[in-house]
Formats: sequence, structure tokens, C-alpha cells
Amino acid sequence: MSDRGRAAADDVRRALAHAMATERLRIVATLIGTTGDWDLAEDAVADAAERALRTWPRDGVPDNPAAWLTTTARRRAIDVIRRAHNERAKLVDLAALEALTGAGEARATPVVDDRLRLVFTCCHPALSLEARVALTLKVVAGLSTAAVARAFLVPEATMGQRLLRAKNKIANAGIPYRVPTPAMLPERLDGVLAVVYLAFTEGYAATDDATAEEAIRLGRLLVELVPDSDEARGLLALMLLQHSRRDARLVEGELVSLEQQDRRRWDRAAIDEALDLGRIPGAAPGKYRLQAALAAVHATASRADDTDWPSIVTLYDELLRVVPSPVVALNRAIALGMGNGPQAGLAALDALAGDPRMTGYHLVPAARGHLLAQLGRSAEAVDSLDRAIELAPTERERRQLVRRRDELGDTGD
Repeated sequence: MSDRGRAAADDVRRALAHAMATERLRIVATLIGTTGDWDLAEDAVADAAERALRTWPRDGVPDNPAAWLTTTARRRAIDVIRRAHNERAKLVDLAALEALTGAGEARATPVVDDRLRLVFTCCHPALSLEARVALTLKVVAGLSTAAVARAFLVPEATMGQRLLRAKNKIANAGIPYRVPTPAMLPERLDGVLAVVYLAFTEGYAATDDATAEEAIRLGRLLVELVPDSDEARGLLALMLLQHSRRDARLVEGELVSLEQQDRRRWDRAAIDEALDLGRIPGAAPGKYRLQAALAAVHATASRADDTDWPSIVTLYDELLRVVPSPVVALNRAIALGMGNGPQAGLAALDALAGDPRMTGYHLVPAARGHLLAQLGRSAEAVDSLDRAIELAPTERERRQLVRRRDELGDTGD
């Protein structure tokens, strides 16, 4: 291929990637809303993208790539329905499909509604939380089944079956394809935010940037679709702040603790965007806004020693009132130990010792080991870290704890 041919192919790929990034969800959501067939909608859009790769290099990139993809996907769906002439129930959708026009002629409000309908359907409480996350990543974010499987650490075939069961349940249980009523919207939106954040944390914990970045994109979508939600803005800010540390958090395959990270490697643009989101006035802060505020305190400290620990403790006190969780209490105990001294942190940890929900949670003995080491009680610190190592859920976290323990003395594994 000549240099000119390669450049033209690159132009096609860039144009297609941009059009799919901006319009794929709109097209899929509209086709699902019209046909009720999730697989047909996804397949039609994928087929349109494949046709673009074949025809655009020959005919040139269309003036409106998104409209071309919309029209091609719609025609593909119509062809499939026509060929399945024996599926009488599908034929009633044909007239509606043929009435659809290209993206340039579509009315803005119904398209936005279709996207929002799709998000709320994927996150319907009748589905298991795992199914909600997987379906959202697959259908809304557009990840491949293989990519979703990697996020859940399961084989692709297993994830394919889980997605199929989720789609079948939507069809068979009559889960409505609609935005909740105003009275139900706050509760349902909170469930959607939880799904998006769980998708982010799945990717973040596995250091899977692609999944984490797709969750952030979903967060942007929710801010666009539900602009009055302070919690949607708070969630987006929280994810941006956490993800801003990705280049400093994992170095040569090893996890680096927050206090030891090279803060020059933090993504300042992401931090600034998150801080701007936090400056938009809202109602009484909810759990995502408060967590974003906590992350912002760390993000604005130029050195670990400059961290405003009293402010962090105060924010954890507020968060505990909103979310009375033992994990929040654990994080508050750690912050208390950093701000008021290790003895205060240990006393707060002791108060958590009897909570059965914390049994087997590796961060409890890890925190205790850190605070004991600060007091010079090395032998006790090593014992606590050994316990944390036994409970660590991933090999990377285990290696990080081993390094901490070995810094206190070569005691072996």
C-alpha cells in the first residue's frame, strides 16, 4: 500500500472510531426501543461499522458519518426482520423502523430519552448487581464480551451466557424500557450510579484502564443526561480523581501506596476537571460528593506530608452519617491515626474489632500493622501484616504487603 493509501485508511479508521464513539449508543438505544431486540440492535450497528470499513476507503468518508451509520444500521435491522417473515411479532415493528430517519433528521429529545431508557433498563433492580454491571459495560459502554469477561475474571463463554440470561430476563419478566417516573427517579438513579461506580472499581482494582475509562465515560453520559443530579457530578469527580493516579499507582507491575506515589505523574487535567465539578453548587452532599471531596484533599496536597488530615477526618464523619459503613469507619480510623497519632488510630480500629462484617477483610490488619510500625512495635506490626498477607485478595496486593512487612525486618514469607 502506498503512503497515500495508508493515510487514507488511517483517515477512515479515525472517522469511524469518532462516529462510533459519539453515536453508537444513540443508534443502539433507538433500535432497541423500536424493535425490542437487543441482539439485533447490537448486531446491526456492528454490521454498519464493518460496511463502513469496506466502503469508505472506496467511496470516501461521508459528510455525516454518524448519519451514514444510523441509516445503514436501520436498513440492516429492517432486512433481518423482513427475512424472518415467520416471526409475526417482529413484523409490527417494521413500519416504525422504516419511519426512522438518519441521525441528522432525528429529533434530539427522543434520542436522549432512548439513551436514558437503555441505561435504566440495564440497571433495573430486578437484575442481579453483577448482571447490571456486565450488561451496562456490554450494551451501554460498548465493550466486547471478551473485555467484560476480563473485568470479571471469567471465561468469555461464561460471560456470554450471563449476558444472554440478563437479556432474556428483561424480555421474559417484562422489564419496561423506560425512564422511571419522577417519584421513582432518585432511588433508581442511585442504583444506576452504584452500577457505574462498581464497574469503575472492578477496572480500578484489576488495574484495567479500559474498563475504568469506560465507566468514566458512562459517568460523563449521566451528567449529560441528568444534569440536575449533584450525585452524578460527584461520582464523575470521584472517578476522575481516583483514575488521575493511575500512572503513579502501578509502577513496573507493582502497586505503590498513595503516600509513596510520585505526584508529578498524577493527571493534572483530570484533577482540575474533577475540582471544577466539585465547585458546582448542589444540595446537601451525598456519598459520592463526599468521597470526591475526600479524594480532592489528597489531590491538592503537593506532598504526602502536606495532607490536611483533620479535614479528612471531618469529611469521614459526614460520610459516616450518610453511609454508616464499617469500611468508612475503617478509613476514618486510618485518617485519625495519620492526623492525631497512631495511638488514636489504633483505638478507633479496636472499636471496629467486634464487627463481623470486617472479619476476613485484609485492610484491617494492614492498617493495624502500619500504625503499630509507627509506634515502633515492629514484632506486632509484622504479625498484623502477616495476617493481611494471608487475606489479600490479589497477588499484587499481597506483594505490596510483603514489601511493607519486609521493610520491618527480614522475617521470611
